[in-house]
Amino acid sequence: MSTLALARSLFALTAGTHFLFVALTLGLATLVAIIQTRAVFGGGAVHVRMVRFWGQLYVINYAVGIVTGLLMEFQFGLAWPGLADQAPGVFGTPLALETLVAFFVEATFLGLWIFGWDRINRHAHLALIWIVTLTAYASAYFILVANGFLNHPVGYVRTGGGLRVDSAGALFTNPAALLPLAHVVSGAFLTAGFFMAGMSAWHLLRSHEPELYRRSLRIGLIAVLLGILPSAASGGLQFPYAPHATGVHPLSGLAAETMMAAWAWMFAVALIALVKLPFTGWLLRGRIFLRVVTATLPLPYVAMLAGWFYRETGRQPWLIYGVLRTEDAVRPIGHGAMLAAFTGVAVLFAALVVVNIALLRRYARLGPDGAALGRSELPARPEPVPSF
Repeated sequence: MSTLALARSLFALTAGTHFLFVALTLGLATLVAIIQTRAVFGGGAVHVRMVRFWGQLYVINYAVGIVTGLLMEFQFGLAWPGLADQAPGVFGTPLALETLVAFFVEATFLGLWIFGWDRINRHAHLALIWIVTLTAYASAYFILVANGFLNHPVGYVRTGGGLRVDSAGALFTNPAALLPLAHVVSGAFLTAGFFMAGMSAWHLLRSHEPELYRRSLRIGLIAVLLGILPSAASGGLQFPYAPHATGVHPLSGLAAETMMAAWAWMFAVALIALVKLPFTGWLLRGRIFLRVVTATLPLPYVAMLAGWFYRETGRQPWLIYGVLRTEDAVRPIGHGAMLAAFTGVAVLFAALVVVNIALLRRYARLGPDGAALGRSELPARPEPVPSF
């Protein structure tokens, strides 16, 4: 691979992997906030246990996702100095705002929420998770403003020193940012919905705490129903503002087919869920349906990666479409140095993904009794069962 191809692959690796964490974080934060609202206003002990269980999985995903986000921003300076040289204000401003929101506001209030259990007023504690949720969406918006400028540059003028902001209103209301935001939000509901429903279905198949997982299954499936049609509609509305609409990249087609096939399967599952949801007994007795829901859990991730590939590769050979070519923005370093950087980051990202999956799998299997979130003491490790 050439140095340019390695740099592009490095960006694809960091941005694509980080996006997988973001989608679950956005959706699961919202569902946890909704469940905690129910727990505070008239819910029972089961809702509190649900908050602690799903909240712990959310915190695990968020913590690992933060590391991938830091590495993603690091690679901009490592591989793409031309972007900072040519568009520091236009591209850098939304990234700086995202950093302020994510690492100062969101992380601070999340820390207060994690360590504030039974230490602050329950209504104030509820407010904390809603602030975390809203700032997570604000963070996603600022990232999409920066990304939208790459695909559909607006609100700038060219000067001797590069590009500068000419209209902040045009930059921050770019359709190439607002429409993807709606797409990301609905996709986050799909991701978190199938995550919650799939985990719950797995436990229900093993008769683990039927009341808790029945409620979680319903919440997850409702989130799927809320996100399935808006995700398709907001995705279709982006075509006029996406460079790939002109057929620049020969693989826009394969990625689109993969994305739509995954969506069609999820839509079929959502239709069955719509029929079964009003009938609790039928919902729980349908063991085939529960297995299908569990098996569908990875599909939102497949659809997101395919959609991301479809969106991002279409503007090639441009980094800023029609303004800055990719080859003019890459760092002019040796092939060996770029290969070493790509290899190191790839190994680290693979390790982070494995750690995240392992932690989510472990604590999801342990269930609510294994959740340490909100407890003053860690749960005792169960004694091994003697064999005879």
